[in-house]
Amino acid sequence: MKTFVVIGLGRFGSAVATELAQLGHEVLAVDLSRDAVQQVADQVTHAVAGDARDPAVLRALGVRNYDCAVVALGDDVGSAALITLNLKEQGVKKVVCKAQSHVQRRLLEKIGADRVVFPEHEMGVKLAQGLSSSSVLNFIELSPDFGIVETAIPREWEGKTLAQLNIRARHRVNIIAVRRGGSGEMEIAPGGEYMLERGDEAVALGRTEDINLLQEL
Repeated sequence: MKTFVVIGLGRFGSAVATELAQLGHEVLAVDLSRDAVQQVADQVTHAVAGDARDPAVLRALGVRNYDCAVVALGDDVGSAALITLNLKEQGVKKVVCKAQSHVQRRLLEKIGADRVVFPEHEMGVKLAQGLSSSSVLNFIELSPDFGIVETAIPREWEGKTLAQLNIRARHRVNIIAVRRGGSGEMEIAPGGEYMLERGDEAVALGRTEDINLLQEL
């Protein structure tokens, strides 16, 4: 179990706080609005109404003892910057901030944010990628740079073994499973002698950029 403090309980912050709590982590949710705090109070470990821009408030909440802080104030970059600065000065190990522009991102990173996210932009990019490729059946993001995709195999792979294709060396992805086109059965961790057939779907693990190139074959 990890410990998180989420500051700002708009739609994004509330979703992050409640999901982390549902995943079994300890979550402290903080917002200026008592109404916002009350809406998540029953779904997180602790919920407090307070001004996180005040270093004394953060000290009183013991934020330095948390593994990670999420600053969900993308629409108020001034407050987000001040809170981020205060969190880092108090020794919070990791601070993740929401931003709405690259200018905000640069500012927050200069102040000390360990990661800056663009929720709306990132979701839009993922949706566009999914819509643009009809071969993609499923995508799971493991991190900002890595993911797992299930995709129809290229025609040139048909009738060849994984060893012959040497996919890891040529395409920098790992085939961790294959779904047979005819039966729909899933072969987990297929060996080098495994031969691909027409209609098969490969489950590939790798960098997002390499997965995108794989889909273009």
